Amino acid sequence: MARKQKITTGRVARLEARTRAYGMFSQAAFLVFCLAIGFVILAAAFPQHQKLAELESRLKAEQAREAAVLVMKEDITSELRAVREDREYLEIQARDRLDYYRQGEKVLRIKRPQ
Repeated sequence: MARKQKITTGRVARLEARTRAYGMFSQAAFLVFCLAIGFVILAAAFPQHQKLAELESRLKAEQAREAAVLVMKEDITSELRAVREDREYLEIQARDRLDYYRQGEKVLRIKRPQ
């Protein structure tokens, strides 16, 4: 039969202290591991975040360009509609651009500074 050992209180205290030390070490190691994983995730996400910001700025620029083109299209469309349908507008444009005037009218031209 195996001999039973007597465990003294001093030895028990040392074993408990060692167990607490192992527990604290394992908690610290787990914390360091979690921080390392977090830093790896952040390092992997940072370039993607920069690329996303770049793509969003390009999208905003293209949307602004699209809005400007739509405004220009609307201006051209309304001018075309006015030329086709509004005789007064056509007369104003002819007088202004082609220097047409009616007999007996006096036309005053003001030169714009360049």
